[in-house]
This record gives sequence, structure tokens and C-alpha cells, in this order.
Amino acid sequence: MKNYLNFENDIKDLEVELDNLKDPYNQGGLSEVDTNKISKTQEELDKKLKEIYSALDPWQTTMVARHEDRPKSKFFIDNLFEDFISLAGDRHYGEDKSVITGFAKFNGQSVLIIGQEKGENLESRIERNFGMMRPEGYRKSIRLMELADKFNIPIISFIDTPGAYPGVGAEDRGQAEAIAKSIECCMKLKVPTLAIVIGEGGSGGAIALASSSKVIMLENAIYSVISPEGCATILWRDPKKMLDAAKAMKLSAKDLLELRVIDEIIPEPLGGAHRDRNLILSNVRDSISKNLNIFQEMSAEEILDQRKNKFLKIGRSKGFISNLENLSSLESKKNVIEKFFNKNKKFFYLLVGLTFLLGTLIISFL
Repeated sequence: MKNYLNFENDIKDLEVELDNLKDPYNQGGLSEVDTNKISKTQEELDKKLKEIYSALDPWQTTMVARHEDRPKSKFFIDNLFEDFISLAGDRHYGEDKSVITGFAKFNGQSVLIIGQEKGENLESRIERNFGMMRPEGYRKSIRLMELADKFNIPIISFIDTPGAYPGVGAEDRGQAEAIAKSIECCMKLKVPTLAIVIGEGGSGGAIALASSSKVIMLENAIYSVISPEGCATILWRDPKKMLDAAKAMKLSAKDLLELRVIDEIIPEPLGGAHRDRNLILSNVRDSISKNLNIFQEMSAEEILDQRKNKFLKIGRSKGFISNLENLSSLESKKNVIEKFFNKNKKFFYLLVGLTFLLGTLIISFL
């Protein structure tokens, strides 16, 4: 049974009608009239899909990104890579099943895969903690990213999480520190890193793994510092104002590409990635292949500088810096007084000494 979103009622009616027309048990066979009806209904369905999905507002995009049937990380890992070997545990506390990690091959090249996994049904979603990683998940990822860096293996991450797990146990085990360490690790790597936001990229739970050489989003995915409901609750004390929040947050792929927060948008099939899994698989494969090729001829230092420059450029497009080509060597500039003092240290020390001596003499004569 297909799952429909609340703005897809017209699509649902047309698909039900189409299924009835195609059902061989409801008729003695398909006549020419029936065939014409099927073609006409299919045309109406395609037109309606195009009409609705070409004008999604940010909240509707959020709903598509969270769709139950949307392809998850496990689907991409199973179908894009060969010889996947799953690795578990952070060597400190335990295993976090909300993130799938391991080494595999892509087009004959070894890669490290990190995939945040929400699960496909209620049982697996509970087991996967709905894609919300705990500290041990981030520490496991750090362990494997450092291993991949040591052996010069590219890293591909699939981002799909509402955020890091906010439970008391996670906080007790150092959730914030684990996320910070994960971001630091991502920024220090000297191998190519690709982060693909396939659904929901929420808060620090996403950025912990998405501090990458290339940040790529599926067309109907979202990527934000907080959920629209959380933002609405904080700003307006009303979670029902999520549409206003979603509009203000610029969380869609199109907005983020314009702001240069992300590097590329992968087009989705009409009606969302879940409507044609083979097509979205092909589009993601092409994107990964193209982006890995970009780094083929780059040295480790060039890869590191590219990533540093990429993040340093965010938000500077309308700033006062004219040359944005290389920001990786940015240093804090000392002010004029500090420079003058450093240049004339001996003079200042002599002046202070004489002043102190003069003061002592004056006091002794009084």
C-alpha cells in the first residue's frame, strides 16, 4: 500500500483510478477504449505530479524528505557498492545501530561508507533509533575515518537524521563532545570526502558527518540547524507555525545551493525519490563517480586546503574580502598599537623603568 502526503490527494485519486483500469480481474480484457482511458489518466497523473512538485513550499519539501517510502542509506549501500564489509563498535562503549559503517568498493575503488539509517518498518526504526546517533556512533565513525585517512581511502557519507539523540544517557556519555570531535576529524582528513543528504539533514547530528569536501543534496532533501517544528516552538512558542519557520530557515536544496552551503543537487524522479528507485540510484551513482574523479589528481594537501576554503567561503560572498580563492591561510591580524609595541619593546621597557625610578626619587625627597 502506498503512503500519500496530505497535499497528494489528487495524485492518490488518479493512481487509484489508474490501478482499477489496469486490473485484469475487473474486466474481461482490455479494450481499445480502456487503453485510451489508461493513456489519458496517465497523462493527467504526470501533469498533476509536475504541477504539484514544481511548486512545493519549504514545509511540503520537508514532508517529502521525511516520506516513509523514501530510499534510505541501506538501500543505497546495498545497490551502489560491492563487497561491503560492515564494521561495528567504537572501542569505548558499544555499537550504535543508527549508523551503518564499513568498507566497500565503488567502480573498483576502495571507499569507506558511513550511512545514517532510519529503518524501513517500526521494528527496524526502533532498533535504528530512528536514525538518531548516540556518542558511540560518532566515535565509531571517527575511528573508521581516521583508518581510511591512514590508508588513503575516500569517504562517502549518507546523511539522513532528524538530529543527534537527545537522551540523558547520550548526554552522560558526552554527546556534544563526540559531535565536536567528529566535525574536527572531518575537517582534518586528507582524503576526499563526499556527504550526500538523502532525506533529512538535521542539526549537529548531520553536520558531524557532513563537514565534507563536497556536500551534495537530493532535490527534495532538507538540511538545517534545527527542525521547522523546533524553530517555530522557540521563536513563536507555537509548533504549528512550521511553514513560517521552514520558509525563514532556507532549508531546501535550491536555497542552500544559492547560499553556497552545498555544492550540488541530485535531481529526483517526478514525485520524489521513492517513485522511481532505479532512476535515483543511477543519478546518485553518476554524482559519486563524477565527484570522486575531481579529486583523482589532487594531492593530500590540496584536498585539505580545498575543504578548508570551501567552509571559509560560506557567508563571505557579500563581505569585504575581494580575493576568495585561498582563505585557508587566514590569520588574525594584529592591530597597529600591538605591532608598534612589538617593534619598540626595548624603548617601552626603558621608559617604564625610568618612570618608576623617577617616581621613587620624588617620593624619597618629599
